[in-house]
Amino acid sequence: MDWTIEELNHLAAECSCGLTHHPIEIREIVVEPDALRRAAAFVKSSFQHVCIFADANTFRAAGQELANRLKELAVTLSVCIMEPDVNGDVVADERTLVQGFLACSPQTEAILAVGAGTVHDIARFCSFKMRIPFISIPTAASVDGFTSAGAPLIVRGVKQTFQTQAPIAVFSDVNVLVQAPRRLAASGFGDMIGKFTSLADWNFGHLVADEPYCPWIATLTAKALETCVDHVHEIQAGGPEGISILMRALILSGLAMLLFGQSYPASGGEHHLSHDWEMELLRTGKPQVLHGLKVGAASVVIAETYKKNVLAVMQSLEGRSGQEGYAERVEAVSHLLAGLPSADDIRAWIRLAGGVEEPAELGIDAALVAASLTRAHRLRNRYTMLRFLNEPMSFHKENA
Repeated sequence: MDWTIEELNHLAAECSCGLTHHPIEIREIVVEPDALRRAAAFVKSSFQHVCIFADANTFRAAGQELANRLKELAVTLSVCIMEPDVNGDVVADERTLVQGFLACSPQTEAILAVGAGTVHDIARFCSFKMRIPFISIPTAASVDGFTSAGAPLIVRGVKQTFQTQAPIAVFSDVNVLVQAPRRLAASGFGDMIGKFTSLADWNFGHLVADEPYCPWIATLTAKALETCVDHVHEIQAGGPEGISILMRALILSGLAMLLFGQSYPASGGEHHLSHDWEMELLRTGKPQVLHGLKVGAASVVIAETYKKNVLAVMQSLEGRSGQEGYAERVEAVSHLLAGLPSADDIRAWIRLAGGVEEPAELGIDAALVAASLTRAHRLRNRYTMLRFLNEPMSFHKENA
């Protein structure tokens, strides 16, 4: 990461976009070997009673060592090992949230999220509702949500994101990260490659529907994305250097969301497709797929769909839109789409990172892909190009 927290907060305060940015209140972000030792010392300096949230794999990977270190420091702790569903997947839903709440006592002062995205989502929501902080201890460079405040949860079978709180500190032990299965780093890369389409969607929503947009925060996210693409070979190799680069990029992407206060910079049509697929897999009782692998494959679908259709639909509405300056907006969107990499380029980067290029490789059939392209835009109240293609005249409502 090229900026310290203090520098990012200063830049946010000086930003001229006119929007209110949210200062980062994370005290420490550590990405280095032996970060678990620093995590234990941090906990000891601030808390006496804590609860570790983990799943069976992440507890073996890092939770047990952290628990041992905390016991040596005389910190009182309880442990919540999240139980998987019938397919062996830990899902952030009502059942696991109850597990988390029950594992905490009235004396619990903080929750330690030891795991990847799902464990963090559960810990983030539970700690927020309990009005206590949580500490992030990632065990894989698999998602960009470690430093964000959003908690995506499955509630009554529907994927919803709740704005909760960011961690007060992040301790990412590189020795642990490099031991994670390679597909988890491929997932992290897939989550980052999705920023090509999420940033395009964010800019589109601003150009066409006047949605809130900050060029500086968009640049932060683009920088994180560029770093991953430039170092894809190191990331694929899975060594300490490449995994550290990926982890820092994921953290920066999360900080961009935190500064903006919403997930616009990092989540567009590709995430909406991914969420739709996840809900359908849950509904039909099928095993879950890593978030970033879905996002990467969805990015291919979305890029292809946008490049093929968006400009043609916009041009067909010219003269009928009733929107002042519509021709100039069409021209701006034309430039935006020209800068969006092709589906083939995105496939190539995913391939280099060892990820998944096509939904079919994840068990997502063509019928589900087609259905998601017509309904996934309803999952978020956000003016993406996916929404535009399904509701081409709806920007009138946005500007009414």
